[in-house]
Amino acid sequence: MAGDKSDGNWTYGTYLELDRLLQLQGDERGVSRDEMHFIIVHQTFELWFKQVIKELEGVRDQLGASSVPEEAIPSCVHGMRRVTEIFQLMAHQWGVLETLTPQGFLAFRDGLGTASGFESYQMRELEIVLGLTPEMRGSNFDPLNQFRKIAEKDPTQKHALDRLIRANEKPSLHEVVRAWVHRTPIMGSNPGDEGDMEVVSKYVNDHLDAFERHSKDQEAAMMLSGGMPPEAIKARFEGARIQVRDFLLPNGQFDRSRAGLLFIESYRELPLLTWPRALVDAVVELEEAMVKWRHAHARMVERIIGRRVGTGGSSGVDYLDATAAYRVFTDLWGIRTVLVRPELRPRIERPEFYSFSSVSD
Repeated sequence: MAGDKSDGNWTYGTYLELDRLLQLQGDERGVSRDEMHFIIVHQTFELWFKQVIKELEGVRDQLGASSVPEEAIPSCVHGMRRVTEIFQLMAHQWGVLETLTPQGFLAFRDGLGTASGFESYQMRELEIVLGLTPEMRGSNFDPLNQFRKIAEKDPTQKHALDRLIRANEKPSLHEVVRAWVHRTPIMGSNPGDEGDMEVVSKYVNDHLDAFERHSKDQEAAMMLSGGMPPEAIKARFEGARIQVRDFLLPNGQFDRSRAGLLFIESYRELPLLTWPRALVDAVVELEEAMVKWRHAHARMVERIIGRRVGTGGSSGVDYLDATAAYRVFTDLWGIRTVLVRPELRPRIERPEFYSFSSVSD
């Protein structure tokens, strides 16, 4: 194999194994230009999925350590931003596929049989690594069950099932991010410190008081505008206050992960929080890029096949539109709802704790 060169005496072709790579586009079947185009675009997606999985696993493993060194966070941010750029690039690739006309696709579509992007095991692995659950999908769909059926039908695909099982046995990126945020020092207090529960509880309650003041200021301003009936305004803002309280105090108990996230977002200008808030931003940017990629996928499919049933028997565009509603990192999105104006934030305790520099003897 070309990959066995131990002396480093590569050529461009042997290093990239181009001969093998360029034999995988169906030339031996005499595919048309349109079908080769279709194959190459999807093969390119799968190559990018491979890189995305590797990046996300690296970030997950770094953040999943019991103690995450500060110098590891920039590396995690870099990895997340790379994945975001990949998804933005892949969103543009749907535009390339849109050069395939509806008639051009129909000319070879029946030859695909039941083969469908729904069967991309790397996409399912990517979702598992991120932490997408059946509940987040809003359905009972389980990728492991899907690939058990595929492996029964085609035993050569058992390796795909094995990969998904292994991925499912490890903590997800969602779980390790939540655990990492849980360890955020709040008002100078760390988990396990004496009195930490009281410090965090006071911070959350002080913030809720600030949110109520902020909310009532907004309610009063809207009352003056006369744009809505007063009772409707009151009901809307009261509902918002209940929603925020339930978010920060689920079941009446404070959630330290959400409190940590709130602290990072509220005081993001503090030097010690520079990289933590960059990581939070990077996770949100990644999920946003994925949502846009899924939406672009749905619009491309609708443009080419309309509302036909998908090749794998799915509902086609309706299914793809549903995937654009997936959210894994719901707390990172939800925290924006609970923020208040900077001057209303609880006064920061131990500000020197969050400074890059310290006074030496």
